[in-house]
Amino acid sequence: MLADYAVRVEQSRGRRYPEPTHPYRNDFQRDRDRVIHARAFRRLEAKTQVFTRRYCDHFRNRLTHTLEVAQIARTVALQLGLNADLVEALALVHDVGHPPFGHVGEKALDAAMRERGFLFNHNLHALRIVEDFELRYAAFRGLNLTFEVREGIIKHSADYSPRDFPQLAEYLLDCRPPLEAQLIDLADETAYTAADLDDGYEARLLDCGDIRAGIEIFARLYQEAENTWPSAVDKLKFNEALRRMLDCFVGDLIRQSQANLERAGVKSLEDVRTHPRRLLGFSPELENHRRQAKAFLHEKLYSSSALDSEKREGERVIRELFELWMEHPESLPLSYQEKAALEPLPRVVCDYIAGMTDTYIYQQYEKYCTAKVR
Repeated sequence: MLADYAVRVEQSRGRRYPEPTHPYRNDFQRDRDRVIHARAFRRLEAKTQVFTRRYCDHFRNRLTHTLEVAQIARTVALQLGLNADLVEALALVHDVGHPPFGHVGEKALDAAMRERGFLFNHNLHALRIVEDFELRYAAFRGLNLTFEVREGIIKHSADYSPRDFPQLAEYLLDCRPPLEAQLIDLADETAYTAADLDDGYEARLLDCGDIRAGIEIFARLYQEAENTWPSAVDKLKFNEALRRMLDCFVGDLIRQSQANLERAGVKSLEDVRTHPRRLLGFSPELENHRRQAKAFLHEKLYSSSALDSEKREGERVIRELFELWMEHPESLPLSYQEKAALEPLPRVVCDYIAGMTDTYIYQQYEKYCTAKVR
């Protein structure tokens, strides 16, 4: 049963190119399936989340992270009476615009673009992917996703000014996104907070004692695990504390969001869109824990000197390849050379690099930059 404020597929604003209905899948289910079968989705398997594969091959990558976000988001959606099919489609597509090398790659691409009067934003790039780059259908370019999925791609984690982004005017920039889209950013942060603590501990870059000292809620839950299983090995106590912490965040998100919606008197999707603020979120207590965990990860993991060499390498690879193709666009694949006749060259080079996996961009660097040095 959908809540009154949920998005209903039968009331969708539809696709850019009308298509006949499917006999046994609704439109949001079809969108989910189109995302799963997209090349950009498959490439997430070889894109860095925090740790590159050269560091360890069983840590999260963009694809496994995406699946964890989808699991959390769907769980919360069902409890809130939201459209779980739309939520799942949005969760699966939310990271397809990320370039290689994780956030380091995004920063390097954005810096290269800003030097030339442009910018790079992974949400806007994801929209370009699903609207233009994916070529699977004879009738149209892109995946021809529903309006609600395309809107959620750009609005799930940020609000865009109509003045600064007139090209996005069709996406109701003056309105809040539906709750299904609002949920994705919260599920995303919940997933990567737990995952990065787990991978950081496995990588021996995070010490359990430091985590307990730096994250109050983890310390309390670890003590509970230790009291219950005093003879268990430390890793299993860590796992139990982390599992319980994740459950605390998800449960609080459900309860607090329900309270927010009731307090705001939200009765319809229109009420959601016209509300002055986003309505989903954590309680003040859990929000403090979230901020504490995020600050701890930034200080102890994301800024760890152990990751500096890989960060610098990723930045260098992107910067040098970007400069090379700006100076020698004839070295681009033919399809991108053709695009450069219609679009600014920096945008074309950016599109090419952003679509690469970590593996492929190293191959290109070896081919063009390393060979040149030799």
